[in-house]
Amino acid sequence: MGGYGDVKLLRDDGLRLDGRKIDEMRPIEIEAGILPGADGSAWVKHGLNIAVAAVYGPMEAHPRKIQRQDRCVIDVRYNMAPFSTSDRIRPGYNRRSREISKVTSEALESVVICERYPRSKIRVEIEILSAEAGTRCVGITAASVALADAGIPMRDLLVGVASGKVEDIVVLDLDKAEDNYGQADLPVGILPNTGEIAFLQMDGDLSPDEFNLAMEYNFKAAGEIHEIMVDALKRRYEGGEN
Repeated sequence: MGGYGDVKLLRDDGLRLDGRKIDEMRPIEIEAGILPGADGSAWVKHGLNIAVAAVYGPMEAHPRKIQRQDRCVIDVRYNMAPFSTSDRIRPGYNRRSREISKVTSEALESVVICERYPRSKIRVEIEILSAEAGTRCVGITAASVALADAGIPMRDLLVGVASGKVEDIVVLDLDKAEDNYGQADLPVGILPNTGEIAFLQMDGDLSPDEFNLAMEYNFKAAGEIHEIMVDALKRRYEGGEN
């Protein structure tokens, strides 16, 4: 969130710089079961973002100190590839990766029926191959599809989506310029079937009315993304793929 007031992010006709309406998402494509070596996997393209998620397990949790006697642990590793942005990223785990990994793990643990796998670990690897804006949301969506592909029982598919504010207007699904120079960003993880929120973060300032409108946009988008996620899983299994 840069919040620079001199950067124009809306056109004179009310549309955004990429031609979208204020409540319109970037295009989304999802494929399930793309990695034969993983127990479950998914590929998600959301705008210019591309994320691949792989799931391994459940397996015995090591070291033993991380074991929970009555439930499993979701071990998430989020990483941005060095070539994912125009400026090469230094390889390795950094503070941002650790923070997003932790948030994603906690969100997924709220939807996975972890009681089925006591003293176990489910490993989730999220690799961002191309980054525009909203990579944590794309990563959560990919991880959710990969968990479903692995046959891990969940209460619902978890959808990552974000709204924000640019030029005092609430908009859905920020692109790179809007993320860099907008006034607020509100990423959330939503369970569309129950209406529950698994995680919520906010950067910037929103009034109560703006917050409510942003959440209205998020829930609407989550329902649309959820349909695409379900369709990807149906294609994977109804198509007879291994």
